[in-house]
Amino acid sequence: MLNTHISLLEKAVPKSTTSAKKIFPPQIALKWQAFFGAVFLVCVPVFIQAPMVRELPLASLAITGIWVWLGMRLLSQPKMALWGDLLLGFSWSWLAGSIYWGWLRAEPYVHLPVEAIGLPFAIWCLYRGRWQVGNWFYLGSLLGTAITDLYFYAVGLIPYWRRVMQVDPEQALPILQEAVALVQTPWGISCAGLLAAILLATGLFPLRIRQARWWAFSGAVLSTILVDFLFWLGASAA
Repeated sequence: MLNTHISLLEKAVPKSTTSAKKIFPPQIALKWQAFFGAVFLVCVPVFIQAPMVRELPLASLAITGIWVWLGMRLLSQPKMALWGDLLLGFSWSWLAGSIYWGWLRAEPYVHLPVEAIGLPFAIWCLYRGRWQVGNWFYLGSLLGTAITDLYFYAVGLIPYWRRVMQVDPEQALPILQEAVALVQTPWGISCAGLLAAILLATGLFPLRIRQARWWAFSGAVLSTILVDFLFWLGASAA
């Protein structure tokens, strides 16, 4: 009798479905989607927004509304809710980037306050238990920005930041070369190593937690290291 019941169950449940669940459970899929989604939203859009805000700051600002609209639409679809959640958190980063790099880029001291424009909303949402993945992504991105700015302060790169933003791109080369020379000093290398280690530890530890929101946070933090390295590589090659 028991064997009969087992055979009936095996026929009722497709083998491909059961084996897929054993190999790749839905919760693991969500975590990796949150992680790689966060990595994508940190690494790729910055290289699209950076040239746009210099020439078309109003267009970049208006696109924020598109991200919010698309995020809300995706949230209403259960299979795409994670991506909608991520896009809502990303919209705060895009909005802050549009405002700062569009009109305030020559004022490094207001960079972090502008980037934190969505912080009160994110804290309120987390307190209410809403849009957890997107808001933790935003917090991870903001933390990465704060540590990068800390490096600029510690190494003395703030004056070079302001000078680069006040000249035309073709005139920025000698300024970038001076800044790279500071980065390559023992102090600059030591600070870079220390802050990169902090980012690495902060980004890796949440991966031990099962919830997708922590994996989105980790993806945003760890991607900061990659983006900073690419910008340093570009400045060094200039």
